[in-house]
Amino acid sequence: MAKPPNPKRRSLPLPDWRSGLPEDLLESIGQRLASGHDTTSFRSACSPWRAAIPFATFGPLLLLPFDPDSDCVGFYCVPEKKVLSKTLPDLRGKVACGSSCGWLALIDEAASVTLLNPFAGARTPRVELPPAGEHIAAASSSERVSRVHDWWVLHPTNGYGDADAAGRAIKLEDRRDVFFCEIVLSASPDAAGRECVAMAMLGCSTEVAFCRVGVDSAWTLLDTKLEFSVGSIVHCQDKFLAIDCTGEISVCSSNAGGATPTAALLPSLSPPAGLCHRSYLESNGELHIVGAMMSTFHETRSFTYSSAIYKCNLHARMPEWSRARDIGDQTLFMSKHFNESFSGTSVSKYKENKIYMSEPLYGDPYDLVHRLKIVDIATGASEVKTVQKKMQGSEALGWIRPNLWKL
Repeated sequence: MAKPPNPKRRSLPLPDWRSGLPEDLLESIGQRLASGHDTTSFRSACSPWRAAIPFATFGPLLLLPFDPDSDCVGFYCVPEKKVLSKTLPDLRGKVACGSSCGWLALIDEAASVTLLNPFAGARTPRVELPPAGEHIAAASSSERVSRVHDWWVLHPTNGYGDADAAGRAIKLEDRRDVFFCEIVLSASPDAAGRECVAMAMLGCSTEVAFCRVGVDSAWTLLDTKLEFSVGSIVHCQDKFLAIDCTGEISVCSSNAGGATPTAALLPSLSPPAGLCHRSYLESNGELHIVGAMMSTFHETRSFTYSSAIYKCNLHARMPEWSRARDIGDQTLFMSKHFNESFSGTSVSKYKENKIYMSEPLYGDPYDLVHRLKIVDIATGASEVKTVQKKMQGSEALGWIRPNLWKL
């Protein structure tokens, strides 16, 4: 016969494991969590548990192409070697035009822009940015663009410079080429006590557009003074850097705090000779450049490409590029589709002194799978890993680090 339950045992209070565990034990447990889902649950328990796993330890995910007619998007997790699918209704009818500070920048048919945090829980935070106006289209496209009711129309010119009066409707997938090619943030929009400025690289222009998130009702254009079209935007040392296809750099300050926007060229800083397919990013307050160096073998009439990384301290009296072969415990994440890349310190389950490329610099355009390239900075050796089949025949969009909590 079973014993009756002990009433005294039922009345005993449950122990409060949140405040009773020592800090070193919490950190030890946090390092053994197997997945991002477990980590999220662990951090949500209380402040001591959240502090045991700093935000910087979260590794980024690779954002895969998504169908604008769907509300499902895939993120590839490198350590777990699997695709994590999320349902985000706010994605429907939009295309991505940036990934920055853990937020996605999205643009829709009406050229309205939304910032979306896809990793912040059931109620996905979103922030509306000013919509693109005709002044943005005029600065971004060599063709005339106008708005007819709720449609944007492109009026291509003929060989005599005359514009087609009727024009054609601009498709959703062409929004990045006509309006915002990429949007980069100075900080997370929900960062406590910090003003967030968004700067946009336009389709084909020497101008950039910027706005103060939650403050400005329209985008402001700024002439970078570059000779060629802006190809990259990097936020470094509280400044935006606009970089053209030749490697010339313009230091741009927006109207943060109500200041007058300015742009000034950074003289005497040409990219390293022979470095092509360049991508720029900030790491430890320095500007880094990642590219490919070509080696030619005359005997066999062949050539190969190897990855190389250089860094520059912009605060130096005479800034110059120097070859980097050891970046310590840093891990660099470079995007081929979105130029905005970033670094991480001691990122959990990612290798140090490596570059994780969203796609190989020289990949087969007809390849039917996404491939990730990992480069050893010390030796220059690299390995290519298969991610999954391409859903839409396009390359991975870029990296995004989960931003689950206010910074």
